[in-house]
Amino acid sequence: MKEVTYLEAIKEAMDEEMSRDPSVFVLGEDVGVYGGAFRATEGFYEKYGEWRVLDTPLSESGFTGAAIGAALVGMRPIVEMQFADFISCAFDQLVNVAAKNHYRWGAATPIVVRAPYGGNIHGGAYHSQCIEGFFFNVPGLKIVAPSTAYDAKGLLKAAIRDNDPVIYCEHKYLYRRIKDSIPEEDYIVPIGKARIALEGKDISIITYGAMVHTALEAAQALNEYGVSCEIVDLRTILPLDKKSIFTTVKKTNKVLVLHEQTKTGGVGAEVSALISEYCFDHLDGPIIRVAAPDTPVPYSAQMEEAFIPQPKNVISAVEKLMRY
Repeated sequence: MKEVTYLEAIKEAMDEEMSRDPSVFVLGEDVGVYGGAFRATEGFYEKYGEWRVLDTPLSESGFTGAAIGAALVGMRPIVEMQFADFISCAFDQLVNVAAKNHYRWGAATPIVVRAPYGGNIHGGAYHSQCIEGFFFNVPGLKIVAPSTAYDAKGLLKAAIRDNDPVIYCEHKYLYRRIKDSIPEEDYIVPIGKARIALEGKDISIITYGAMVHTALEAAQALNEYGVSCEIVDLRTILPLDKKSIFTTVKKTNKVLVLHEQTKTGGVGAEVSALISEYCFDHLDGPIIRVAAPDTPVPYSAQMEEAFIPQPKNVISAVEKLMRY
Protein backbone atom coordinates (compact mmCIF):
# COMPACT_ATOMS: atom_id res chain seq x y z
CA MET A 1 0.00 0.00 0.00
CA LYS A 2 1.11 3.58 -0.61
CA GLU A 3 -0.38 6.97 0.23
CA VAL A 4 -1.37 9.28 -2.62
CA THR A 5 -3.45 12.40 -3.04
CA TYR A 6 -6.66 12.47 -5.07
CA LEU A 7 -4.80 14.20 -7.92
CA GLU A 8 -1.89 11.76 -7.80
CA ALA A 9 -4.40 8.91 -7.99
CA ILE A 10 -5.88 10.38 -11.18
CA LYS A 11 -2.43 10.76 -12.69
CA GLU A 12 -1.47 7.20 -11.76
CA ALA A 13 -4.64 5.80 -13.31
CA MET A 14 -3.92 7.46 -16.66
CA ASP A 15 -0.23 6.55 -16.57
CA GLU A 16 -0.92 2.89 -15.83
CA GLU A 17 -3.61 2.60 -18.49
CA MET A 18 -1.40 4.30 -21.11
CA SER A 19 1.41 1.87 -20.25
CA ARG A 20 -0.93 -1.12 -20.34
CA ASP A 21 -2.82 -0.24 -23.54
CA PRO A 22 -1.23 1.60 -26.50
CA SER A 23 -4.66 2.67 -27.74
CA VAL A 24 -5.09 4.99 -24.72
CA PHE A 25 -4.07 8.60 -25.32
CA VAL A 26 -4.73 12.04 -23.83
CA LEU A 27 -5.81 15.24 -25.54
CA GLY A 28 -6.85 18.68 -24.40
CA GLU A 29 -5.67 22.22 -23.83
CA ASP A 30 -2.17 22.37 -22.33
CA VAL A 31 -2.06 18.67 -21.45
CA GLY A 32 1.29 18.23 -23.24
CA VAL A 33 4.27 20.48 -22.67
CA TYR A 34 2.61 22.32 -19.77
CA GLY A 35 1.33 19.15 -18.08
CA GLY A 36 -2.31 20.15 -17.74
CA ALA A 37 -4.07 22.99 -15.94
CA PHE A 38 -3.75 21.11 -12.63
CA ARG A 39 -0.61 19.11 -13.58
CA ALA A 40 -2.48 15.83 -13.92
CA THR A 41 -0.46 14.96 -17.06
CA GLU A 42 2.87 16.40 -15.97
CA GLY A 43 5.69 14.33 -17.52
CA PHE A 44 3.40 12.45 -19.90
CA TYR A 45 4.55 14.36 -22.98
CA GLU A 46 8.17 13.37 -22.34
CA LYS A 47 7.20 9.76 -21.52
CA TYR A 48 4.66 9.01 -24.26
CA GLY A 49 5.43 11.58 -26.96
CA GLU A 50 3.45 14.05 -29.02
CA TRP A 51 1.19 11.45 -30.68
CA ARG A 52 -0.24 10.17 -27.38
CA VAL A 53 -0.32 13.45 -25.43
CA LEU A 54 -1.90 15.98 -27.74
CA ASP A 55 -2.09 19.71 -27.09
CA THR A 56 -5.20 21.03 -28.79
CA PRO A 57 -6.56 24.45 -29.76
CA LEU A 58 -9.11 26.16 -27.52
CA SER A 59 -12.02 24.24 -29.03
CA GLU A 60 -13.80 21.83 -26.69
CA SER A 61 -16.26 20.86 -29.41
CA GLY A 62 -13.44 20.25 -31.88
CA PHE A 63 -11.19 18.07 -29.75
CA THR A 64 -14.12 16.17 -28.21
CA GLY A 65 -15.35 15.41 -31.72
CA ALA A 66 -11.85 14.29 -32.70
CA ALA A 67 -11.78 11.99 -29.67
CA ILE A 68 -15.12 10.46 -30.65
CA GLY A 69 -13.78 9.81 -34.14
CA ALA A 70 -10.66 8.17 -32.72
CA ALA A 71 -12.81 6.00 -30.42
CA LEU A 72 -14.83 4.79 -33.40
CA VAL A 73 -11.67 3.40 -35.03
CA GLY A 74 -10.47 1.56 -31.94
CA MET A 75 -8.64 4.12 -29.82
CA ARG A 76 -9.42 4.96 -26.18
CA PRO A 77 -9.02 8.73 -25.79
CA ILE A 78 -9.03 10.61 -22.51
CA VAL A 79 -10.28 14.16 -23.02
CA GLU A 80 -9.30 16.76 -20.44
CA MET A 81 -11.49 19.81 -19.93
CA GLN A 82 -9.42 22.46 -18.19
CA PHE A 83 -12.49 23.25 -16.11
CA ALA A 84 -15.75 21.33 -16.24
CA ASP A 85 -17.58 24.58 -16.95
CA PHE A 86 -16.20 24.52 -20.50
CA ILE A 87 -17.81 21.14 -21.24
CA SER A 88 -20.90 23.04 -22.39
CA CYS A 89 -19.01 23.86 -25.60
CA ALA A 90 -18.83 20.11 -26.31
CA PHE A 91 -22.46 19.43 -25.39
CA ASP A 92 -23.53 18.58 -28.94
CA GLN A 93 -20.66 16.15 -29.47
CA LEU A 94 -21.34 14.34 -26.21
CA VAL A 95 -25.13 14.30 -26.26
CA ASN A 96 -25.93 13.98 -29.96
CA VAL A 97 -22.95 11.95 -31.13
CA ALA A 98 -21.11 10.01 -28.38
CA ALA A 99 -24.22 9.11 -26.38
CA LYS A 100 -26.20 7.94 -29.40
CA ASN A 101 -23.66 5.93 -31.40
CA HIS A 102 -24.55 2.70 -29.63
CA TYR A 103 -28.28 3.18 -30.22
CA ARG A 104 -27.88 4.30 -33.86
CA TRP A 105 -25.66 1.53 -35.19
CA GLY A 106 -24.27 -0.40 -32.22
CA ALA A 107 -20.92 1.36 -32.26
CA ALA A 108 -18.83 1.45 -29.09
CA THR A 109 -17.53 4.92 -28.20
CA PRO A 110 -14.94 4.39 -25.46
CA ILE A 111 -14.02 7.95 -24.51
CA VAL A 112 -13.49 9.43 -21.07
CA VAL A 113 -14.04 13.13 -20.50
CA ARG A 114 -12.27 14.34 -17.37
CA ALA A 115 -14.24 17.24 -15.93
CA PRO A 116 -12.61 19.14 -13.01
CA TYR A 117 -15.74 20.47 -11.30
CA GLY A 118 -17.05 22.05 -8.13
CA GLY A 119 -16.43 25.05 -5.95
CA ASN A 120 -14.84 26.07 -2.67
CA ILE A 121 -11.84 27.36 -4.65
CA HIS A 122 -13.09 30.94 -5.14
CA GLY A 123 -13.22 30.45 -8.90
CA GLY A 124 -16.56 32.16 -9.46
CA ALA A 125 -19.34 31.41 -11.90
CA TYR A 126 -17.20 30.12 -14.80
CA HIS A 127 -14.74 27.87 -12.96
CA SER A 128 -16.75 26.26 -10.15
CA GLN A 129 -19.92 24.76 -11.56
CA CYS A 130 -21.20 21.25 -10.93
CA ILE A 131 -22.06 20.02 -14.41
CA GLU A 132 -23.38 16.52 -13.75
CA GLY A 133 -26.99 17.67 -13.99
CA PHE A 134 -26.48 18.86 -17.58
CA PHE A 135 -25.94 15.25 -18.68
CA PHE A 136 -27.88 13.31 -16.04
CA ASN A 137 -30.88 12.55 -18.26
CA VAL A 138 -28.92 11.59 -21.38
CA PRO A 139 -29.21 7.84 -22.17
CA GLY A 140 -25.93 6.47 -23.45
CA LEU A 141 -23.67 8.43 -21.12
CA LYS A 142 -22.18 7.29 -17.83
CA ILE A 143 -21.19 9.74 -15.08
CA VAL A 144 -18.91 9.00 -12.14
CA ALA A 145 -17.85 11.28 -9.26
CA PRO A 146 -15.26 9.83 -6.86
CA SER A 147 -14.87 11.19 -3.34
CA THR A 148 -11.65 9.40 -2.32
CA ALA A 149 -8.23 8.87 -3.86
CA TYR A 150 -8.86 5.11 -3.93
CA ASP A 151 -12.03 5.59 -5.93
CA ALA A 152 -10.48 8.33 -8.08
CA LYS A 153 -7.94 5.84 -9.40
CA GLY A 154 -10.19 2.81 -9.57
CA LEU A 155 -13.10 4.57 -11.25
CA LEU A 156 -10.87 6.29 -13.82
CA LYS A 157 -9.26 2.99 -14.79
CA ALA A 158 -12.72 1.42 -15.07
CA ALA A 159 -13.91 4.36 -17.17
CA ILE A 160 -10.96 4.07 -19.57
CA ARG A 161 -11.69 0.35 -20.06
CA ASP A 162 -15.43 0.92 -20.54
CA ASN A 163 -16.87 0.83 -24.07
CA ASP A 164 -19.36 3.64 -23.35
CA PRO A 165 -18.63 7.38 -23.09
CA VAL A 166 -17.94 8.29 -19.46
CA ILE A 167 -17.94 11.77 -17.94
CA TYR A 168 -15.48 11.62 -15.06
CA CYS A 169 -16.32 14.37 -12.55
CA GLU A 170 -13.20 15.04 -10.46
CA HIS A 171 -13.65 17.56 -7.67
CA LYS A 172 -10.96 20.25 -7.72
CA TYR A 173 -11.28 20.96 -4.00
CA LEU A 174 -10.16 17.40 -3.24
CA TYR A 175 -7.09 17.38 -5.51
CA ARG A 176 -4.47 18.02 -2.85
CA ARG A 177 -6.59 18.00 0.31
CA ILE A 178 -7.26 14.28 0.77
CA LYS A 179 -5.04 11.23 0.70
CA ASP A 180 -5.67 7.49 0.71
CA SER A 181 -3.61 4.36 1.02
CA ILE A 182 -4.10 2.52 -2.25
CA PRO A 183 -2.84 -0.87 -3.43
CA GLU A 184 0.36 -1.14 -5.44
CA GLU A 185 -1.26 -3.69 -7.74
CA ASP A 186 -3.79 -3.06 -10.49
CA TYR A 187 -7.42 -2.58 -9.42
CA ILE A 188 -10.63 -0.97 -10.65
CA VAL A 189 -13.76 0.31 -8.92
CA PRO A 190 -16.76 -1.00 -10.88
CA ILE A 191 -18.98 1.66 -12.45
CA GLY A 192 -22.52 1.58 -11.06
CA LYS A 193 -21.68 0.49 -7.51
CA ALA A 194 -22.20 2.78 -4.50
CA ARG A 195 -20.39 2.27 -1.20
CA ILE A 196 -21.25 2.76 2.45
CA ALA A 197 -18.88 5.50 3.63
CA LEU A 198 -20.20 5.24 7.20
CA GLU A 199 -22.44 2.64 8.79
CA GLY A 200 -25.38 3.98 10.79
CA LYS A 201 -28.91 3.17 11.90
CA ASP A 202 -30.96 6.35 12.44
CA ILE A 203 -30.82 8.27 9.16
CA SER A 204 -29.36 7.84 5.67
CA ILE A 205 -27.39 10.62 4.00
CA ILE A 206 -27.08 9.90 0.27
CA THR A 207 -24.40 11.96 -1.43
CA TYR A 208 -21.30 11.95 -3.69
CA GLY A 209 -18.10 13.83 -4.49
CA ALA A 210 -16.77 16.42 -2.04
CA MET A 211 -20.07 16.40 -0.14
CA VAL A 212 -19.18 12.95 1.23
CA HIS A 213 -16.61 14.69 3.42
CA THR A 214 -19.15 17.34 4.45
CA ALA A 215 -21.53 14.55 5.43
CA LEU A 216 -18.84 12.74 7.41
CA GLU A 217 -18.02 15.89 9.36
CA ALA A 218 -21.69 16.45 10.14
CA ALA A 219 -22.15 12.80 11.12
CA GLN A 220 -19.27 13.02 13.57
CA ALA A 221 -20.92 15.99 15.31
CA LEU A 222 -24.35 14.36 15.28
CA ASN A 223 -22.95 11.17 16.80
CA GLU A 224 -22.05 13.13 19.93
CA TYR A 225 -25.79 13.81 20.33
CA GLY A 226 -26.68 10.17 19.85
CA VAL A 227 -27.72 10.33 16.19
CA SER A 228 -26.24 7.54 14.08
CA CYS A 229 -25.93 8.49 10.38
CA GLU A 230 -25.39 6.09 7.51
CA ILE A 231 -23.60 7.77 4.60
CA VAL A 232 -24.02 6.34 1.12
CA ASP A 233 -21.40 7.52 -1.38
CA LEU A 234 -23.01 7.03 -4.79
CA ARG A 235 -19.65 7.08 -6.66
CA THR A 236 -21.57 6.59 -9.93
CA ILE A 237 -24.33 9.07 -10.71
CA LEU A 238 -25.41 7.55 -14.03
CA PRO A 239 -26.50 4.79 -13.77
CA LEU A 240 -27.56 5.10 -10.12
CA ASP A 241 -27.08 2.12 -7.82
CA LYS A 242 -30.76 1.79 -6.94
CA LYS A 243 -30.23 -1.38 -4.89
CA SER A 244 -27.87 0.37 -2.47
CA ILE A 245 -30.19 3.37 -2.22
CA PHE A 246 -33.25 1.26 -1.46
CA THR A 247 -31.34 -0.93 1.03
CA THR A 248 -30.26 2.01 3.17
CA VAL A 249 -33.74 3.55 3.08
CA LYS A 250 -35.29 0.32 4.31
CA LYS A 251 -32.69 0.17 7.07
CA THR A 252 -32.99 3.69 8.55
CA ASN A 253 -36.41 4.88 7.26
CA LYS A 254 -35.21 8.50 7.14
CA VAL A 255 -33.38 10.05 4.17
CA LEU A 256 -31.43 13.19 3.45
CA VAL A 257 -29.98 13.72 -0.03
CA LEU A 258 -26.97 16.02 -0.19
CA HIS A 259 -25.19 17.51 -3.19
CA GLU A 260 -23.24 20.60 -4.20
CA GLN A 261 -25.08 20.97 -7.49
CA THR A 262 -27.94 23.48 -7.50
CA LYS A 263 -31.16 22.06 -6.14
CA THR A 264 -33.73 22.30 -8.93
CA GLY A 265 -33.53 19.37 -11.34
CA GLY A 266 -30.46 18.00 -9.62
CA VAL A 267 -29.40 14.43 -8.92
CA GLY A 268 -31.15 14.70 -5.55
CA ALA A 269 -34.50 15.21 -7.23
CA GLU A 270 -34.19 11.91 -9.10
CA VAL A 271 -32.95 10.04 -6.02
CA SER A 272 -35.88 11.44 -4.03
CA ALA A 273 -38.36 10.46 -6.74
CA LEU A 274 -37.02 6.90 -6.88
CA ILE A 275 -37.29 6.52 -3.10
CA SER A 276 -40.79 7.94 -3.10
CA GLU A 277 -41.82 5.63 -5.94
CA TYR A 278 -40.30 2.40 -4.64
CA CYS A 279 -39.79 2.81 -0.87
CA PHE A 280 -42.63 5.07 0.25
CA ASP A 281 -43.95 2.56 2.80
CA HIS A 282 -40.54 2.45 4.48
CA LEU A 283 -40.31 6.21 5.13
CA ASP A 284 -40.87 7.71 8.57
CA GLY A 285 -40.63 11.30 7.36
CA PRO A 286 -40.20 13.47 4.28
CA ILE A 287 -37.15 13.12 2.06
CA ILE A 288 -35.05 16.24 2.62
CA ARG A 289 -32.64 17.66 0.04
CA VAL A 290 -29.69 19.81 1.05
CA ALA A 291 -28.13 21.42 -2.02
CA ALA A 292 -26.79 24.68 -3.38
CA PRO A 293 -29.39 27.40 -4.03
CA ASP A 294 -30.50 28.06 -7.60
CA THR A 295 -27.96 30.76 -8.41
CA PRO A 296 -24.60 30.88 -10.23
CA VAL A 297 -21.59 30.17 -8.00
CA PRO A 298 -20.60 33.45 -6.27
CA TYR A 299 -17.04 34.73 -6.50
CA SER A 300 -16.84 36.23 -3.00
CA ALA A 301 -15.41 33.74 -0.49
CA GLN A 302 -18.10 34.57 2.07
CA MET A 303 -20.91 34.20 -0.44
CA GLU A 304 -19.42 31.00 -1.82
CA GLU A 305 -19.36 29.53 1.68
CA ALA A 306 -23.04 30.40 2.02
CA PHE A 307 -23.73 28.86 -1.40
CA ILE A 308 -22.05 25.48 -0.86
CA PRO A 309 -23.74 23.16 1.67
CA GLN A 310 -21.81 23.11 4.95
CA PRO A 311 -21.86 20.60 7.83
CA LYS A 312 -24.04 22.98 9.84
CA ASN A 313 -26.70 22.83 7.08
CA VAL A 314 -26.64 19.03 7.17
CA ILE A 315 -26.85 18.97 10.97
CA SER A 316 -29.84 21.33 10.95
CA ALA A 317 -31.65 19.23 8.33
CA VAL A 318 -30.96 15.98 10.21
CA GLU A 319 -32.25 17.48 13.46
CA LYS A 320 -35.45 18.49 11.67
CA LEU A 321 -35.89 15.04 10.17
CA MET A 322 -35.20 13.27 13.46
CA ARG A 323 -38.24 14.99 14.99
CA TYR A 324 -40.57 12.88 12.82
